[in-house]
Amino acid sequence: MSSIHHSIPDSKICQKATQLVAEVSPTFLCHHCMRTFFFGDLLGQRDGLKCDRELLYLGAVLHDLGLTDRFDGEQRFEVDGADAAQAFVLEHGLSDAKAEIVWDAVALHTSIGIGSRKQPEIALVNLGASADVLGIRMTDISPEIVEQVLDAHPRLGFNAAMTELLVSQVKRKPHTAALTWLTEVGRSCVHGFVSPSWNEMLDRSPFAE
Repeated sequence: MSSIHHSIPDSKICQKATQLVAEVSPTFLCHHCMRTFFFGDLLGQRDGLKCDRELLYLGAVLHDLGLTDRFDGEQRFEVDGADAAQAFVLEHGLSDAKAEIVWDAVALHTSIGIGSRKQPEIALVNLGASADVLGIRMTDISPEIVEQVLDAHPRLGFNAAMTELLVSQVKRKPHTAALTWLTEVGRSCVHGFVSPSWNEMLDRSPFAE
């Protein structure tokens, strides 16, 4: 376990970010954020990507702030989280340019096929989160290392707990789910959930054919 933790960037801002996430997040979500860093970092090494590991860590560990009570606002949770993460890193001395990378990493962490085309720090947060939630490219990481990560940061019923958080988002602010992957969460998990169809949205357009 110690071997993987030796790979965490230990700058003051990274320590503060870890403290913030531990303070505002349920335990299962903290572990998910840490696994996102480890899996993204490991896959980046495998692919030979050069990145600013401090920015990768900040993007990964802060990527789900929008699912916490403190930072859950009225936007889609990825954007609430990105705004909170950017404000945090600016407050702790990061440059505007680096803070923008953190914003993109958080905002695009669910955007499969988009985040992966951005700078390595952004792409690897997207990839690390996709690996931990959906198992994408997990076979590219050695089982022994995966076991070390899971021993240090157990899943703690992640699938059910994360689904519950996402369902709460859909129920509280269904308007933010429209045209996003959260409509699938709503259809699968929220009784009576209705989201406008493509044809319905076109019909509401003010333009006549």
